[in-house]
Amino acid sequence: MIENYRPTKAVIDLTAIKSNLTYFQEKVGDADVIAVVKADAYGHGVLEIVKTVIENGVRMLAVATPDEALFLRNHGIDTELLVLGATPSQFIPIAQQHNIIVTAISLDWLSMAAMHVEKNLDALKIHLKVDTGMRRIGVQVNEIDEAFGFIADHDFDFKGIFTHFATADEKDSPLFSQQVNAMNTILDKLDDSSVMVHISNSAAAIMHPDLVCDAVRIGISLYGIAPSPYVGEEMDFELQPALSLETEMIQVKKLKAGEALSYGATYRAEQDEWIATIPIGYADGMLRGLQGQDVLVKGKRVPIVGRICMDQCMVRLSERSLIGEKVQLIGRQGQQRILIDEWAVKLETIPYEIPCILTKRVPRVYVERAELTDFSFQQSNKMLR
Repeated sequence: MIENYRPTKAVIDLTAIKSNLTYFQEKVGDADVIAVVKADAYGHGVLEIVKTVIENGVRMLAVATPDEALFLRNHGIDTELLVLGATPSQFIPIAQQHNIIVTAISLDWLSMAAMHVEKNLDALKIHLKVDTGMRRIGVQVNEIDEAFGFIADHDFDFKGIFTHFATADEKDSPLFSQQVNAMNTILDKLDDSSVMVHISNSAAAIMHPDLVCDAVRIGISLYGIAPSPYVGEEMDFELQPALSLETEMIQVKKLKAGEALSYGATYRAEQDEWIATIPIGYADGMLRGLQGQDVLVKGKRVPIVGRICMDQCMVRLSERSLIGEKVQLIGRQGQQRILIDEWAVKLETIPYEIPCILTKRVPRVYVERAELTDFSFQQSNKMLR
């Protein structure tokens, strides 16, 4: 058992994960929910999240890289497993050995893979990625006939086909409609009903249930974060944020009027003030751009003051507090709550990024609750894309 001697920790509520997963399972009916657990399950800790979703009915996982897939296999996860990103040639035989599905991202990739398939192993399982408008990776729409023909002529096990929407989380997007139309044209040419079709991400699964097909890929919303403010406002369910972040005061001191603190002396007290130091800094993912962000102490909002250091930062208290007093950075304390969205606005980014920047130095602690607290999911009205 790993001992943690610092009070800073990320608490992951597995009951929230189950609640969000159940919502999507009920919403898509007979279709499968593919749980996207890339980037260490969006910073939540992949092994515990994978265990939870498998125990609750998930039959396929998706990751971004071959390394992420192999990590799961090496830890005893034998569930169907799809690598969504590019797979290099040297990984092809390893994918065959470990029953890992890889994504065919182009005609060139198909040619490369065909040359590296080991004939004495089971056929390489592939999902074909189609670039209908994201313009990132994927076979071009006008190349689809050639791709279908090449797959049929070579030693591949064609298991699935998918695309990725660029604007499914926006209202009335012409690009979204164009992508849907392009994919429908391609699917009309697919004459193998055993090939899994999955085109919906979290946003599309929520806003466009008519596009469910055989499966949906649920990433950010599995962890209780809406893909955009628009989706958060329109959806018929309150997602349950799974991650909270907390620490404790390690020192409390009185700053006299006019005194400065931290690097660069960027903050100077206008009056006598109580200042608490907390053991979290930018090496933990508490980036310096969060200077001025509120935290919760005794159920009240108080600001981070001065420059955030590598391992510590300071907050201005409304009253004297004791060493060991709990400080909530993300999550609920009393009647107040700080959402990941708030950090995203402060850092001029999107909520997806926030849990991913919390470093490994912050231990993840997993809890399950008999009943969920009355979470009130409120999206901020500003999110930068």
